[in-house]
Amino acid sequence: MPASTSVKLNTGAEMPTVGLGTWKSKPGAVEVAVAHALKHGYKSIDTAAAYANEAEVGKGIKDSGVPRDQFFLTTKLDNCDHKDVEGALNKSLAKLGTDYLDLWLMHWPAPMNADCSASDKSIDWLDTWKKMVEVQKANPKKLRAIGVSNFSVKFLTRLLENSDTVPAVNQIELHPSCPQEELVDFCRSKGIVATAYSPLGSDNSPLLTNPVVEKLASKYKVQPANILISLQANRPGVNVLPKSVTPARIESNSKIIDLTPEEIAELQSIDKTKHFRACHPSWTGWGSLGFPDCLDADNNTF
Repeated sequence: MPASTSVKLNTGAEMPTVGLGTWKSKPGAVEVAVAHALKHGYKSIDTAAAYANEAEVGKGIKDSGVPRDQFFLTTKLDNCDHKDVEGALNKSLAKLGTDYLDLWLMHWPAPMNADCSASDKSIDWLDTWKKMVEVQKANPKKLRAIGVSNFSVKFLTRLLENSDTVPAVNQIELHPSCPQEELVDFCRSKGIVATAYSPLGSDNSPLLTNPVVEKLASKYKVQPANILISLQANRPGVNVLPKSVTPARIESNSKIIDLTPEEIAELQSIDKTKHFRACHPSWTGWGSLGFPDCLDADNNTF
C-alpha cells in the first residue's frame, strides 16, 4: 500500500503520517530539533511528561514561528500522575506553552507512586482512562483527542469492554525486529491508529546495517533509516515517529518511499531471526503488561 501523508483518527481529525519523536532528546538539543523540524515541513511533534523536555519542546515550537494550528501536538500522562489527571494535563499545557493538545496519551497502563520510583497497585489504570474521558468531554477545545501508549491486545480488550470511548491512538514500539502484527491488526479492527515509536530500533540499532535494509536503501538511493521509517508509513492505519536532534537527519527522515508488498514482507521477516525491544515494559514494575514476547523470570506471560 502506498504511503500516505496522514491517517484519519476515529475523531475525524487527520494526524500526519510522519512526526518528530523526542524520547531521549535532551534539553539544549530538543528545542533546536523541534524548531528545525517545524521550519522544514514537519506537521507533528510528539513528547511526554516523562521525557522531562516538555518546556524545551514548547520553546522550540515558539522559536519556530510556525502557528500552532499548523501542526499536530501530542504529549502523555506520566505514570506518577494517575492520581491527578486534570492537574497533569494542565501542567503539560503550561510547559508546552499552548492552550490545547491535539492528542493526549496514557503513557503506560502502569500507575506508579509520586516520584515514579515504584509501581502503585492501589490505582487501577482503567479508572485513569475513565477520568481522561471525563476531562476530554468537559474540555473538547483544550483536549482534542485521547489515546493510550504501550497497550497490548489484552489491555486494550479490557479497556474496550469497560468504556464507550475508543482510544484514537495506541503508540507502540514498531520496527522489523518488533513488528507486533497481531496488535497492529487488532488496533486497525477497532479503529485505533497505531503510532510507531523507535522505528529504527532506537540508538545504535543493528537494523541500520541489516542486509535487507541496506539492499533496499541502495535500490532507492536513500539512507537505511528512510527504509525503516517508510516501512511503518506503508502499513495502513499506522503512523511513525522518527527521533533525531541532527538537522540533516531530521530533514532526511521525512522522505518516505513507497515499498512493494514483497519488500514489506521481506522487512517484516527480519523478526524471525532477530527479535528485540528497545523499551521493555518490565521497567515499570508491572511485568509484561500482556505482551506475548515479554516473559517473567519463569518464562510466563502476564
